[in-house]
Amino acid sequence: MRRALITGITGQDGSYLAELLIGKGYEVHGVIRRASTFNTSRIDRIYRDPHEKGTKLFLHYGDLSDGTCIRKILRRARPDEVYNLAAQSHVKVSFEQPEYTADIVATGALRLLEALRDYMEAAGTEVRFYQAGSSEMFGASPPPQREDTPFRPRSPYAVSKAAAFWHVVNYREAYGMFAANGILFNHESPRRGETFVTRKITRAAGRIRLGLQDKVFLGNLEARRDWGFAGDYAEAMWLMLQRETPGDYVIATGESHSVREFAEAAFGMLGLNWEKHVEIDPRYFRPSDPEHLRGDPSKAMRELGWRPKVGFRELVKMMVEHDLELARREAILKRSGCGPEVPPETMDVPGRPPGG
Repeated sequence: MRRALITGITGQDGSYLAELLIGKGYEVHGVIRRASTFNTSRIDRIYRDPHEKGTKLFLHYGDLSDGTCIRKILRRARPDEVYNLAAQSHVKVSFEQPEYTADIVATGALRLLEALRDYMEAAGTEVRFYQAGSSEMFGASPPPQREDTPFRPRSPYAVSKAAAFWHVVNYREAYGMFAANGILFNHESPRRGETFVTRKITRAAGRIRLGLQDKVFLGNLEARRDWGFAGDYAEAMWLMLQRETPGDYVIATGESHSVREFAEAAFGMLGLNWEKHVEIDPRYFRPSDPEHLRGDPSKAMRELGWRPKVGFRELVKMMVEHDLELARREAILKRSGCGPEVPPETMDVPGRPPGG
């Protein structure tokens, strides 16, 4: 049985990757940060009590700011593959917390690589390493962006991801480690955090359709992104570590849409006019922001045999339907006396959004 270690396992990508690996027969170990509340909702569906026979998922408390605990976890997990997905991943927040972002995203990756190098030397075994890069590293470089496109990062998050990318390249070339960079363009799902713009839009659309709110405040509507499905991108991560030799790969759909288009599609699937409900708030503009990110996944398609399976409208529909159901549950609770009254007529929403 192969073993994998995933940092950031409780995030969107970590949960999809863990499900994929368990489905392939892996024993999966995940690193989670200690919190005063439960933060494992995305992996609850695959978690089993470690005392149960046949359990394939094990969790370890740790943090990329702590090199000592990383070394301990490696010795306990004894992985064949390591996937580094942990990060302070909110771009806008990185402007507010640049030092913390750099410590976790850039230096955290370096700590993990150095700990892994020591572990492999002591254990006498090879461990394959995947680093989660980001399209934000390309920043101001014009589209389409591919593996040889220069990095021109425009946020502390992007700068930190670029540093982590080059740490991986350096360890691959200096020490012969099997270390791969995945340069993933924006990837979304119903598990996306609600502070990210796509989920913010679909969550608001469902709540507005059921009369739970009236407005949603957004920033730059003209920013264009290459949006794909997170589940598809998890498969690409795994494929990178199955190659004979390590490399770096752009993972994208090859098409881009503006935030405005995303909002129009999401609200339209619920029979709503987005322009009546979306307002611009300057607080959500970044000090500097890539205007247009669109990836060229030709290399991944050619060498990994990878293809995105979920298209743009299917992705939006998936997220809208999920968040409409969440809004419906919220409305039922409020109508039962657990919150402000919701007009009964707003509850008459079919199982599938109109036009979806």
